[in-house]
Amino acid sequence: MVPSVLIVDDEKHTREGLQQALEDDYDVSVAANADEAANLMDAQPFDVVLTDLRMPGKSGLKVIDKALAQANHPAVLMMTAYGNIETAVEAMKRGAIDFLTKPVNIERLEVLIQRALKTKTLEVEVKQLHERLDEKFNFDHIIGNSPKLKSVIDRVKLVAPSKATILIEGESGSGKELIAQAIHQASPRARGPMIAVHCASLSDNLLESELFGHERGAFTGANERRIGRFESADGGTLFLDEIGEISASTQVKLLRFLETKAIERVGGAKPIDLDVRLVAATNRDLQQMVRDAKFREDLFFRLNVVRIDMPPLRDRAEDVPLLLTHYLKLLSAENKLPDLTLEPGAVRTLQNYGWPGNIRELRNFCENVVVLHRGGALTEYDLDEKFRTAGENTGGTGGGQTGAAGNSLSIEENEKRVLREALIKSRGNRTKAAELMGISRRTLHRKLVQWPELDVID
Repeated sequence: MVPSVLIVDDEKHTREGLQQALEDDYDVSVAANADEAANLMDAQPFDVVLTDLRMPGKSGLKVIDKALAQANHPAVLMMTAYGNIETAVEAMKRGAIDFLTKPVNIERLEVLIQRALKTKTLEVEVKQLHERLDEKFNFDHIIGNSPKLKSVIDRVKLVAPSKATILIEGESGSGKELIAQAIHQASPRARGPMIAVHCASLSDNLLESELFGHERGAFTGANERRIGRFESADGGTLFLDEIGEISASTQVKLLRFLETKAIERVGGAKPIDLDVRLVAATNRDLQQMVRDAKFREDLFFRLNVVRIDMPPLRDRAEDVPLLLTHYLKLLSAENKLPDLTLEPGAVRTLQNYGWPGNIRELRNFCENVVVLHRGGALTEYDLDEKFRTAGENTGGTGGGQTGAAGNSLSIEENEKRVLREALIKSRGNRTKAAELMGISRRTLHRKLVQWPELDVID
């Protein structure tokens, strides 16, 4: 599609000369004053507006205001015979991206139009990126309906608009970073940067430099000044994952930031004021670390202004089927493979599994079966033994006691386990399962009527 350019100038020979110079490469429209330009912009969108500054009636500054008020506003270039610093500054303040003096150099004008078109393209891409981030990290994309997860989401909605420092606690893989992203996207800082630092992955010295930056010559190998993550997050949110792993010296610097809202680069002495909201996360018990003198108490209180406890997946087993459906569909599409579905027996078995690795483990499981099975329906007999054994040992409760007395399996539960194993080995063939158990098919059938949750296939 040919880019469109609007030329606004009260001098007829100027606007017509510019039109002739540009019309081979652009769809060019012209206007003799600000009112004509406003009518044209209301009638159709333009990619670039080139306007004179001094015109009878309304000046070119009004053209800039009108152009930038459009929903998908054009890039604006200003031209005038009265070029001076004050005029250029005023035009730039209004939103013009560059400035030309008359008589206009056509070669320079074409360079500036191309630059303006690139700027507009970047603005559109950034807007689309923000829209995708809003969609990806909004609350509708946090999968689950369990009461514990809903409680977390309600708390996030309550605190996200504030400036409060937030501490997210929970096991590894439970979704702490997703919640941190949701906090950022639901806050007034959503158009600012969201910077994440995984503290456990960096050595003490490297982490300090990564967070606060360093001056040239601060240490061996510091050959130039480096901007740290705090400065990069100015106007936005800094997410510190695994905050319990930071050293004592880094704790002191972090505490100082929370008290003063300023940092000093490593090797520097000048405080740098910053507007950064801090969200921290940990899979460790910080209160116990404070009692063990491994974490500063004053820093803990500064971080723990608002605490969000992420429940482990075993405590929200009702969300497992939703997560399985979501990731199986997502990963099938990513790998360009047919959709893989789960039979009811497989869903129940996976729901009863404890998922010690939480959502991260569940996602890895989904990717594994998507790649290996390549579509179709997955039954409980296709699952790894660890999933089936976990379901048997919990009596189908997703992590409860193993027997009637809490320590051992009852006679009935032992019989159910033996029957289940026979069915698995025979892949659901009842005749073969009865032979393995040394009972008649009629007896096996009676037991299956008694225990329909075994979900046998003939």
